Amino acid sequence: EAMGELDETIDFLRFYADQLESNEGFVKPTKNANPNEKTQSVLKPYGVWGIISPFNFPSAIAIGMSSGALITGNSVVLKPASDTPISAFRFVNAIYNKIPAGAINFLTGQGAIVGQTIVESQDVAGIAFTGSKEVGLSGYRTFTYNSPKPFISEMGGKNPVIVTESADLEKATDGVLRAAFGYGGQKCSACSRVYVQKQIAPKFLEKLVSKTQNLKIGLPWEKDTYLGPIINDSARKKFIQAVEVAKKDGKIIFGGEIIENGFYQNGYYVKPTIVTNLPKNHKLVKEELFLPFLCVQEFEKFDEAIQQANDSEYGLTAGIFSQNKTEIDEFFAKIEAGVTYANRAQSATTGAMVQSQPFVGWKNSGISGKGAGGAYYLTQFLREQTQTICNES
Repeated sequence: EAMGELDETIDFLRFYADQLESNEGFVKPTKNANPNEKTQSVLKPYGVWGIISPFNFPSAIAIGMSSGALITGNSVVLKPASDTPISAFRFVNAIYNKIPAGAINFLTGQGAIVGQTIVESQDVAGIAFTGSKEVGLSGYRTFTYNSPKPFISEMGGKNPVIVTESADLEKATDGVLRAAFGYGGQKCSACSRVYVQKQIAPKFLEKLVSKTQNLKIGLPWEKDTYLGPIINDSARKKFIQAVEVAKKDGKIIFGGEIIENGFYQNGYYVKPTIVTNLPKNHKLVKEELFLPFLCVQEFEKFDEAIQQANDSEYGLTAGIFSQNKTEIDEFFAKIEAGVTYANRAQSATTGAMVQSQPFVGWKNSGISGKGAGGAYYLTQFLREQTQTICNES
């Protein structure tokens, strides 16, 4: 996972550089309104950008957002998550003396203090933020209170997967397991809701539990480890609370335990957890947890599955497993999410490869509607100016 993140970081740097070159610096001639005029459109940098990044991809997200601002001619104040600041610091240290003085600046500290200071600063022209919905929306309201300014955000998700009766259950269970429990469920794009057709639900759950049982929980640097510890004690406490609620209101069919014996006492280790029998509007089905915690619901008709999948304030990623082309077409036509997949055993909801699958959130998962790693991302760091020169005839 760490190697994959570094690969993604490199991909961001290369892709954004290619985008700037292929768009010729975003200078484009336009139609001349009069014979004696020549006009061009020029995209220009805003100025200082505050970059506020999360803990879970300390290189890829921090560097991806920062490079988007820098490569378009802006300067950057980078504030990484206080749990994982070192990767971002090493990036800044590597380029600090290789770019103009003051082009990149680095701050660490609590979000409520340092992040809030950046958002409140009148000298900051734009913000690029990745994190929770609550912090993102609060920052957006504060930053744009006195004047309209660009605020690029990705704010999490409660990402669904639909599994229909025609699905290949081997692929479906592989895809769901990897999406739900890879990275310890600590991805904005992680699968946290599954809607499985009633007649295949027992077989699906049996296979999913069997595969989940075989996942090794251990030291992150050991090659056969699938789940390492979750990020901190706050996450552990949130897991404990979710488990207590799940026991009361639903049925835990796997996991639901903290692991503290032996070397596990040196980190925040939990078992991947699968829950069934929750009411469809239960808070565990609705609220982002950012944990290896999966809620499985049943449906009878496909329209019902689409409706339930869309019944969320979030709209980041979504997946489907089906061999029915009509169902797949309907899924892509109706699902309310920015990044969507069909029959992806590699991972049902995660991936978002740079240049291939732009990472964009709908609804409360994002503000700009344009995804990182996509063709429209860099233009968000720029504002347009038209330039007309008149020649006397």
